[in-house]
Amino acid sequence: MKRLLYAGIAVGHLLLVAAYLLLSGDEIGAILLLVFGIAMALMGWMLIPTFGDVGPTAPVDPDWDEHRS
Repeated sequence: MKRLLYAGIAVGHLLLVAAYLLLSGDEIGAILLLVFGIAMALMGWMLIPTFGDVGPTAPVDPDWDEHRS
């Protein structure tokens, strides 16, 4: 489900780039938005496989009290 949601965000970003280009006519701004979208897609491609991973946790000290000074 998370992959589908992330793909929807990417498609929405492409629609945003197209709307920006059509409404403003600014090619440089559209290219900048497109580059940021590509960076977002690469980040998702690398991070989505790690969404369910839980790393090791630190041991709990039973004698530690955060309110004691």
